[in-house]
Amino acid sequence: MAAVTTTTGVRPVRRRFSLGRASAWAMLGLILLITLLPFYWIVRTSLSTNSGLSADPTNPLPTGLTGSGFERALGLQSAKEAIAQGGAGGGLDFWRYLLNSVFVSTLITGCQMFFSAMAAYAFARLRWRGRDKVFGLFLAGLMVPTIFTLLPNFVLIKQLHLVDTLLGIALPTLFMTPFAVFFLRQFFMNIPMEIEEAALLDGAGKIKIFFRVVLPMASTPIITLSVLTYITSWNDYFWPLMVSYSDSSRVLTVALAIFRAQTPATGVDWSGLTAATLIAALPMLVLFACFARRIVSSISFTGIK
Repeated sequence: MAAVTTTTGVRPVRRRFSLGRASAWAMLGLILLITLLPFYWIVRTSLSTNSGLSADPTNPLPTGLTGSGFERALGLQSAKEAIAQGGAGGGLDFWRYLLNSVFVSTLITGCQMFFSAMAAYAFARLRWRGRDKVFGLFLAGLMVPTIFTLLPNFVLIKQLHLVDTLLGIALPTLFMTPFAVFFLRQFFMNIPMEIEEAALLDGAGKIKIFFRVVLPMASTPIITLSVLTYITSWNDYFWPLMVSYSDSSRVLTVALAIFRAQTPATGVDWSGLTAATLIAALPMLVLFACFARRIVSSISFTGIK
């Protein structure tokens, strides 16, 4: 007797059309359009000529398609060529400013992750008198506006003779921030105590447990916090403006403002300015796009809403 085999196909469930779902998708598309429109307008302006922008400012397409704005931003044009195309002719030492921004952001991110992780582990695992009160003071620091700390920090940097140096720019946020300590503490508290107790039974001390057990397990939130810290320090403007006075310590955000201030007789060099802004923002956009999913999952895991 032959065996009879039957196959049952599972039909995919089709969602019924509803006005609410259509409205949600329409709203999502509108928000996405509003979000991407400024980026498109920056690209459109950077690929246009200054004369074309003056003649037809509302044209959604590049007017007089050219890459001269990027050449001026990267310092590839002579002063005569820049003036002829609507630039100031002063030039922009883009690569020096870029290296300064990379150095400051990398120094702040590396040191802040190291010291913040140690402080967060002390608040999460070590038991000492007044621990919760000290942590409350850390959280209170989140409520202090940054503008209130600028003047004391500047006085301190001046007394240390670090004005107009890259170290002076990085020093106020070099060691730790309340948000970084709070963020990592939330993750450390979710690590099972049994893992550390097993390491203690094997003869490992607190320091070895921290570096060999806890930090490898916390790689995801540390990478997430590193990306957020790097982007924040990269985009910082007001504090570097207060501290740096020469090209040796000037970061990219301050340099863009100086490039904006070099207004020629014909008007602002919008093409070169937007091109420089796009080049400066591109590394951060790529960095965030690469780690966007990890950032979202890490924030949800630590319980930050």
